[in-house]
Amino acid sequence: MTAERQKSQKRMALPGGERGEAPGNSRGGTEAVMTGRGPESPESTARLMEEVCERENLKGALKRVQANKGSAGIDGMSVDELPDYLKGHWPVIREQLLSGTYRPRPVRRVEIPKPWGGVRKLGIPTVVDRFVQQAILQVVQPRWDPTFSDSSFGFRPGRSTHQAVERAQQHIAEGHGWVVDIDLEQFFDRVNHDLLMARVAKRIEDKRVLKVLRGFLTAGVMDGGLVNPVDEGTPQGGPLSPILSNLLLDDLDRELERRGHRFVRYADDCNIYVASERAGERVMASITGFLERKLKLKVNRSKSAVARVQERQFLGFTFSVDRQGKVKRRIATKALRRFGDTVRKKTRRNRNVSLTAMVEDLGMYLRGWRGYFGFCQTPRLLHKLDAWIRRRLRCVIWKQWKTSAQRHRRLRALGIGATLTHMTAGSRRGPWATSCSKGLQIALRNAYFDSLGLPRLEPAR
Repeated sequence: MTAERQKSQKRMALPGGERGEAPGNSRGGTEAVMTGRGPESPESTARLMEEVCERENLKGALKRVQANKGSAGIDGMSVDELPDYLKGHWPVIREQLLSGTYRPRPVRRVEIPKPWGGVRKLGIPTVVDRFVQQAILQVVQPRWDPTFSDSSFGFRPGRSTHQAVERAQQHIAEGHGWVVDIDLEQFFDRVNHDLLMARVAKRIEDKRVLKVLRGFLTAGVMDGGLVNPVDEGTPQGGPLSPILSNLLLDDLDRELERRGHRFVRYADDCNIYVASERAGERVMASITGFLERKLKLKVNRSKSAVARVQERQFLGFTFSVDRQGKVKRRIATKALRRFGDTVRKKTRRNRNVSLTAMVEDLGMYLRGWRGYFGFCQTPRLLHKLDAWIRRRLRCVIWKQWKTSAQRHRRLRALGIGATLTHMTAGSRRGPWATSCSKGLQIALRNAYFDSLGLPRLEPAR
């Protein structure tokens, strides 16, 4: 290691003074955000790789990669093996990063089925490459994120899907009842590398960082034992993909703001809200041209549309507007259909698992679903879904009580009188019809399922 580099590292280890402000809080970056002048100048990022390789930044990157877990890349190394590997190999990796000779490895192709058909292609980097990507992300994100549009919500710190849905609801409530719903065809697979790197270069001067970022984009994909080169796209699966996609689509955000449009973007899902169908058609035509000419992206015309807000869904929600103009968030039909399919699979009467195991498995799914879709403003629907789930579980229990004698004993043990027990246990109706009988509803009350740990979807009153 040269004396000059050692001296540089020593300066960077000092708090304040010669080291300067922390990443994302430099005077140039803060001033740019406050004055609205855009991203900080490249001159302030001339030695960005040294910040990437700082000890505290690396510790944070390792912790985040371990927390995110994920599968192995093409080398088969697991996240659990990463700390020991870095202990022996980090000096070499660090030297490669600082000298600009680090070469990312190809990603492993993984295809994830989409809920409504087709597959989503993921590119899984090696855990070492994920670690390097995370270290770079932690340095550039505090600089870049404050410069992004206030109407962009995807994959940004402190922002969420619920905030995006709420912003869309606000635009609708202000009288913009038509939506220009733009669907970008295979966005993550079609990002133009030259366009993207040109935008990165406006924010980063350090050529070592630029080189490694392009290396991640062009490393290739291993599929079926062969490495296929790539000349476009940002593989989903690595820590840097979301912020790089936001960087490219920030051009779209700025164009929409320049034109004075009300819009909400979450990653590549963009909805523009207008007051009439005619205005929507004009916006659709002009923005489609902008995306395809300026950003070299393809708009899926079969999935994109200009429609009333009630007819389209956004991030799993749709909206209703009453005569007084009050807007409510509702769960989209597709999301409800998927929910129903999942619950049916988990509560099959022939699943051959105990009731306790079934409720535990179902409960995990319901808690996650409620955490997201509980944001709707239709408690009556959630009440109906709760009742439907309990009825399905009553069917399961009724079938597990195999014989009439066993059903008789169980009902009596649950406090049902002799006459009602005889009528219920002796019924020749099927499980679904019996599940809503008086005897079974009294025996298996809502409180019974509460005692099993079954969560309710309807908010507590």
